[in-house]
Amino acid sequence: MTKKILLVGESWVTSATHFKGFDQFGSVTFHLGAEPLVKALEGSAFELTYMPAHEAVEKLPFEAAGLAAYDAIILSDIGANSLLLPPAVWLHSQTVPNRLKLLRAYVEAGGNLLMVGGYFSFQGIDGKARWRRTAVEEALPVTCLPYDDRVEIPEGTTADILLPQHPVMAGLTGIEWPPLLGVNEVEVRDGATVVARLPADQGAHPLLVLGTFGKGRTAAWTSDIGPHWLSPAFCAWEGYGRLWKNLLGWLTDPR
Repeated sequence: MTKKILLVGESWVTSATHFKGFDQFGSVTFHLGAEPLVKALEGSAFELTYMPAHEAVEKLPFEAAGLAAYDAIILSDIGANSLLLPPAVWLHSQTVPNRLKLLRAYVEAGGNLLMVGGYFSFQGIDGKARWRRTAVEEALPVTCLPYDDRVEIPEGTTADILLPQHPVMAGLTGIEWPPLLGVNEVEVRDGATVVARLPADQGAHPLLVLGTFGKGRTAAWTSDIGPHWLSPAFCAWEGYGRLWKNLLGWLTDPR
């Protein structure tokens, strides 16, 4: 049976100014960061809807029924403000349903939620992702730090698998993982399951944490969904697709 997955975020716009002697000009480029995941899930049991960050500001459902249409929701590299401050609120001072509370209720009622790391995940760069002490954080198996939580690892590191027999690790043990270049630092909730972490010499930070909230399942993958924290070798690795399919399979497994 096909599982419906909603990926929220993983896009950005870059505005650049080019200086050439006396002259200068500007350019704007649009980027999608989840293309490796889109490719990995093609033809699989998971039907992925990719909602870029700028679209999610207004298009992420404002009612429970809209969220309930999905078997799992992934939040990746999108800050809390994008869901708290749609134009109706930011520009017109109108009231709208709080979508962070709707996401918490979605999980509590049996939906499944995954947060993937990035500069605007968990607490993020300069603390600007602002997921700490929100309704979404309440549903996650980890809590956010109150400050910039990035752990940059330019030399690269690999995963330390703590639970090789867990279903999420099926087919992923006994082989060398390609390099990771960073994670968001988080704290694990009591009762949550740490499946993988960074090695001790890299701080033993949690990498993959699983949990439950109400009737739903939740997960935190503290590294990226693609570059830059995932190296090109990681995205091209045959285990990349297996990891995400295993994780989504665990999240959406009937229970």
